[in-house]
Amino acid sequence: MGTEPGAGPATGPVDEALAAPTADGVVELDVAQAVDLAVAEAVDAAVVPGIESAGAALAPPTGAADNERQRRAVDALGRARDHLLAAQHPGGWWQGELATNVTMEAEDLLMRQFLGIRTAEETEATARWIRSQQQVDGSWANFHDGPGDLSTTIEAYAALRLAGDPVDAAHLRTAREFVLAHGGIERSRVFTRIWLALFGEWSWERIPAVPPEVVLLPSWMPLNVYDFACWARQTIVPLSIVRALRPVRPLGFALDELRTGVRPTPSSMSLRSRTGWFQRLDGALRGYERHPLRSVRRNALRRAAEWIVARQEADGSWGGIQPPWVYSLIALHLLGYPLDHPVLRAGLAGLDRFTVREAGPEGELRRLEACQSPVWDTALAVIALADAGLPADHRALVRAQSWLLDEEIRVGGDWQVRRPDLPPSGWAFEFDNDGYPDTDDTAEVLMALRRGGDDPRTPAALERGEQWLRGMQSRDGGWGAFDADNTRTLARELPFCDFGEVIDPPSADVTAHVVEALCARGPSDSAAVRRGVAWLLRAQERDGSWFGRWGANHVYGTGAAVPALVAAGLPADDPVLVRAVGWLHRTQNPDGGWGEDMRSYRDRSWRGRGTSTASQTAWALLALHATGYGDSEPARRGVDWLVATQRPDGTWDEPQYTGTGFPGDFYINYHLYRLVFPISALGRILSASAAGDNVGVGLLSAGQGGAAGQDGAAVGANADVGAISGGRR
Repeated sequence: MGTEPGAGPATGPVDEALAAPTADGVVELDVAQAVDLAVAEAVDAAVVPGIESAGAALAPPTGAADNERQRRAVDALGRARDHLLAAQHPGGWWQGELATNVTMEAEDLLMRQFLGIRTAEETEATARWIRSQQQVDGSWANFHDGPGDLSTTIEAYAALRLAGDPVDAAHLRTAREFVLAHGGIERSRVFTRIWLALFGEWSWERIPAVPPEVVLLPSWMPLNVYDFACWARQTIVPLSIVRALRPVRPLGFALDELRTGVRPTPSSMSLRSRTGWFQRLDGALRGYERHPLRSVRRNALRRAAEWIVARQEADGSWGGIQPPWVYSLIALHLLGYPLDHPVLRAGLAGLDRFTVREAGPEGELRRLEACQSPVWDTALAVIALADAGLPADHRALVRAQSWLLDEEIRVGGDWQVRRPDLPPSGWAFEFDNDGYPDTDDTAEVLMALRRGGDDPRTPAALERGEQWLRGMQSRDGGWGAFDADNTRTLARELPFCDFGEVIDPPSADVTAHVVEALCARGPSDSAAVRRGVAWLLRAQERDGSWFGRWGANHVYGTGAAVPALVAAGLPADDPVLVRAVGWLHRTQNPDGGWGEDMRSYRDRSWRGRGTSTASQTAWALLALHATGYGDSEPARRGVDWLVATQRPDGTWDEPQYTGTGFPGDFYINYHLYRLVFPISALGRILSASAAGDNVGVGLLSAGQGGAAGQDGAAVGANADVGAISGGRR
């Protein structure tokens, strides 16, 4: 019943029970049979150590609740709620910073150097930020306290040289020592070598081939652009133009000091292996690149440019994310688009909205967000505030609901290549990304809309959104984020694709969120939900957890899957859920919190291990609450940890990265995660226990923070705890 991270669900007895396809190829599932077989499989499997003792320890305590402990939790929830309310934008949305790593800033400076628009002011402010992120060993990491990354360090080093830092400066010397100790430029990833090739610091001949003719391939042919995930296809198309034109512009200095002089050993993989076959294919494509068919190449470059321009968003971005954005600007400029062309002018201006500037001890610091998440943040904030007891007609929720309704996407996009007859709907992650709504955001928005006010537009939007989600289900029963059935693993094998996930197969966290959204009106027996539940049952790891594709990692996957399965009707004492709860119990830190380091994506020994964080502790608590263990001793210790580590302003410190872009390669620190998820966890747990306790909650007291009292009934410190009973989902 287990799977490896990144792999598809394993096969087993459940699959055999569900293997009979209908005439149209869709598998019709008997969910009762699937559940029975999954339970039998779990019981018959080797017993996971600690499960029996975990079950005993997790039994809800008897006797009177600790009133003082609960009062502290209620106070913590009130402070957090007020902080979140105060952070709402007047337009109705929330947006926390999305922090990644310094490749964003380094590549921004390199792009501006290539285009000839780099300014001294931007360079100095950006360089200060890059220097501030350097680690003691001279490297730059891809997440907080993570190991140094070779390619990230090379790009940061090049950017600082561009800013005028001398080669013999201490910080560059230690960076250089790290780079050389880890193989130098010769061992860097393909994307780093592309940046070096733009300035003559790497040969274009030694960059894997990706010809622009790829845009001419029909969607049924392997390795067409729609075989790649949306983020990858939008990056590959402009890079195919850059690779074909092979530009070289001056950097102003050489990077010879980062070379080891050791050339990679040519590989001689057998043609019987997939890797060997793709190496031969790359060699053939490089040969074609030297002598392309001129008429075909001209047509491919024209079609690629049209493809790029057609996908520019209203804010000037491409996909609302950094990689396709910068490469599209460079590619179009190389094709003759002047910098004052409306497309390039909008693209360059749009970057300003993704730029964060703040004062530093030595001057202004400038950094860039790789993406922005207002729709995601707003949906999570609405759910959190409803969990904290705000009534549906509270002004903050009404404004947020109205804004979310305005953000529904009613036009088509790339997802229609696989689902041409599905009526458009859905929500995207960003302010402007109409071409790429995603199922994860759509699921959370639908759940948020059900918690908001009585806007007359809501019922129709819910119906359209649910229909779109059902239509985006993949053939195996799960949901990917942006496309259905984006599962051709051939795309991963291309030598060009050595950084990050390039396809968008179904994942446990996304599938769980969609199942939960489709069950928001109560347990559903729809075919889509039955198939989604069966997918989740197959995807459970042998240790009881689920892999987290878009959040770190098994704590996130488990925190999503457990509430979804409960919402779909699985009883809390089902062995599948018992195993999940047992895993959460075993991975709880001695301090009472939960944490999982990003290294768990590459090293299994890190699964469920890491410094406790507010967001990951909340994910575990949400799963415990869903299964009825919200008042168990592990849950009480988790709540105590949240209370003890809360800052006076109501939020939590969380420098750790708990969001994921590409498992194993690219990570995110969502600045609102540390607030919205603890609010939801505390709100649901306190709501569940309110009916049996006589503790005053005062959650909507007009005297707390001012903003909390807007349109909400004032509740005194000694009011009935039932005031938050409506906050339970």
